[in-house]
Amino acid sequence: MTECLTGDIRAEIREMALAENFDVVGFASAQASANDRAALAAFVKNGWHGDMKWLAGVKWSTDNPRGNPKALMEDVRSIIVLGTNYGPGVDPLHVSSQPDRGAISVYARPPKDYHDVIKKRLKRLGRQLVERFPDAGVKVFVDTAPVMEKPLAARTDIGWQGKHTNLVSRQFGSWLFLAEIFITLDIPPDLPEPDHCGSCDLCLKACPTDAFPAPGQLDARRCISYLTIEHKGAIDPDLMAAMGNRIYGCDDCLAVCPWNKFSEPAVDPAFLPRDDLAAPRLAQLARLDEAQFKAMFAGSPIKRTGHERFLRNIAIAIGNSGDATLLEIAEMLSRGPSQLVAETARWATARLSRLDARPAADNHERERTPP
Repeated sequence: MTECLTGDIRAEIREMALAENFDVVGFASAQASANDRAALAAFVKNGWHGDMKWLAGVKWSTDNPRGNPKALMEDVRSIIVLGTNYGPGVDPLHVSSQPDRGAISVYARPPKDYHDVIKKRLKRLGRQLVERFPDAGVKVFVDTAPVMEKPLAARTDIGWQGKHTNLVSRQFGSWLFLAEIFITLDIPPDLPEPDHCGSCDLCLKACPTDAFPAPGQLDARRCISYLTIEHKGAIDPDLMAAMGNRIYGCDDCLAVCPWNKFSEPAVDPAFLPRDDLAAPRLAQLARLDEAQFKAMFAGSPIKRTGHERFLRNIAIAIGNSGDATLLEIAEMLSRGPSQLVAETARWATARLSRLDARPAADNHERERTPP
């Protein structure tokens, strides 16, 4: 089926998507974007992808399929871009002021991994589309395939890519999960939403590790989300010192965006946060063994970091806590079997030991000073 469908069909598809609990729907052409491919090539050439080798296309014998939808579905003509609101009900940065607690990114606080929740909804919607358009072919994607989701969404009227490279919506601010349906129907595309960032650069200034070389450019190797989730090895001490108590992901550049004032908290039960992940105590998390870690984070995206990297992140947060009462926990981690965790915990121990020594020295001086 190649004929260009009418706006009524767009409205029908949108209604079907909203009934499956998607909050926004956009339509884009499936044509490859030279700009997207060039931006990806520059990103990889600079080495900004770090350990994420799949972004360089090394798994494929041909060109990197990112930026070329037809490499994933040869006869695709249109892409239905879907967004789901996961807006927080509280300030996501509040936990940053509680150094004995761990800060977990908003998207990872619900009880189930959003990939799994949205994938089920996508499949249901895909089946409905095939029933409605029997000649159509569809494929569904949600952040687990070589799809450039944010640039695709920015081709629609859902939103635009801000200076932090993430999608910004006038309706939902920074808080949209993205997903796509590739379809062989020729659906009229949206006119893209204009960029509304203006001169604002709050997101760039908010980054604790200076991960933005320039507006619209991200060096993932310095991004806390990358460091806590994707990076498998030791982390540079200067970066560790800037990571604060962020143990899984980082929301700083998202949370400071002024467009969030128009957003509303998610009401979908699937995306409401677990109480125990809002501000978990570092001391309790550090004591989890591997079995307890897997049990606590079963069904959560946090589980995929693995117990070892999770403890590495906890050790960093403990080292940045400024809380000398956590010194014993840091020392415990430094004696563990993992070299990665032990090395990181020794860094934390050294930092806390210096803090612990100051009051002792001060007390000693006070004891020697006559009243």
